[in-house]
Amino acid sequence: MMQLAHSIKAYIRAKDNNRPYLMAQAFEDDAELVMVVETDQISFPAGARGRTEISSVLVTQFALRYENVFTFCLSEPPRDDARSFECGWLVCMTEKETGAARIGYGRYDWQCADASGKISRLQITIQEMVVLPKEAAGPLLLWAHHLPYPWCRVEDLAREVPRIDAVRNIVDALA
Repeated sequence: MMQLAHSIKAYIRAKDNNRPYLMAQAFEDDAELVMVVETDQISFPAGARGRTEISSVLVTQFALRYENVFTFCLSEPPRDDARSFECGWLVCMTEKETGAARIGYGRYDWQCADASGKISRLQITIQEMVVLPKEAAGPLLLWAHHLPYPWCRVEDLAREVPRIDAVRNIVDALA
């Protein structure tokens, strides 16, 4: 039996590293994606149906716009027998076109239909996304690089936060 934690980790590696082939380890063929976007700083379709479409939205199309992606689940991994799991998330990345840095956060709501551990439904809520000048990319990404990945406790975020007001504000909001 595969575990939900393994599926979540496979999804994050697929998205962050532009490896759509890993999505087969994460999602059921007929999985559903629901996107709730509460900010004007990023856009996504409202949803997608099926692993192929989900991969297109969350990996392939995403990788056309963004690079240097670090996505953190702000939690311990789910229990081995978990069929659902909710956690906060944080992302740090850069825009390919402009080099601008981005930091954002929200919630993941994961569900498995059976004991396979593969994701049958994922709701991603994007609560905040902040665009920073490209000069912020170095300090932001270096900080992200030293955080536990992909499972990161909220209290770990406070270690050596870059001296960038927007980053400090987000870390404070998540605390």
